[in-house]
Formats: sequence, structure tokens, C-alpha cells
Amino acid sequence: MRYDLQVIASWIKPGSRVLDLGCGEGELLCYLKKEKRIIGTGIESSEVKVEKCFDKGLQVLQGDITEEVQDYPDNSFDYVILSQTLQQVLAPEMLIRELLRVGEKIIVSFPNFSYWTIRLQILFFGYVPKSRQLPYEWYNTPNIRIITIKDFRRFVKETGCRVLKEVDINTHSDDLRGKIVNFLPNLRATYGIFLVSRKNN
Repeated sequence: MRYDLQVIASWIKPGSRVLDLGCGEGELLCYLKKEKRIIGTGIESSEVKVEKCFDKGLQVLQGDITEEVQDYPDNSFDYVILSQTLQQVLAPEMLIRELLRVGEKIIVSFPNFSYWTIRLQILFFGYVPKSRQLPYEWYNTPNIRIITIKDFRRFVKETGCRVLKEVDINTHSDDLRGKIVNFLPNLRATYGIFLVSRKNN
């Protein structure tokens, strides 16, 4: 399992109610069901990936996460996971507020656009940067948001939420291994991972 998903899984308490948005082929949900015995469901836009989730016995809806999540009542979940998806969301502030309505806590992870190699590519070459975490050209990328770790910290404060936990990581070539970055994470981390709640929680 990807290193960032390993970190996320370590934050989930056994037996929790979990919603995984943009769940892909269900790797995290499958692990959480087996190891943490969670009650889990997912939402995924790709029909092919949803079918692979079904093959694993997972409960997953096909659709747009921003629309589908509106159908859930308040406090339906203990955790809502938005892993490497926020940068592809059209209206992130609205979505985050909606997730905090349906979930007690949300876990958000994203590629850090201010990682040092990305900065150098812009400085020296002047092209839209590419990396292992951001492998697309400007014209075919699914990413419509540029997010840095510092940006997200400020965003959380401005939306009246609070950060319960933050782990910034640097992954190795296969993304299956990595390390936690404590010193200058906005410069040295490839991903940011945040556990967020409503301010009154």
C-alpha cells in the first residue's frame, strides 16, 4: 500500500464508520476492513475502478464526489478520507464544509506543489513542472488546483476548522516507502496529510 495511505490507515480507529472519496480500486478501504474492521463505503468516478472495488466485496458508489456526498445525513461517518483528490476538486471550500457536515473528522492528503524540485524546474526551465507525484503535462492534467502545505494550513484557519494532526512525508521512487519530514516540510515534503475537524469538536 502507498506510504501516504499507510499513514492515513494508522489514524483510523478500529470499528469506525469511514467514507473514502476518490477511493480508486479500493486499496485503502480493503485494508481498513480487514485490519481495522471498519464499516466503510467509497465514492469513485471511474466505472472500471468501481468494478474492481466490487470484485473485492467493497461497497462503492460511482459518481461525482461533490454531488454524491450531499445525500448523506449529518454525522454519518467518523472519518471522511480525501486522499490525493483535493487538487482535482472544482469547489474545495464547499466540499470541505460538506465533508465536515457528514463526518466528525476528515483526512486530507495532497501533493505539495512547493516541493524544492518543482520550484527549481520553474526557476531554471520555465515550464510547468513535472514530477513523480505530478507526472502530467499542463494540457492533460486532472489537477486544477495548486496546493502547498502552507496554503492548506491557512485555508483550514480561514474556513473555521482546526488541524488535529499533520504529517508531511517524502516518498521513495515506488511511493510504497517514505519518511516523515519535520524540518521545512513546505520545501522538503512531497505530500501533506492533515486530520481536520470542526472547530467545536
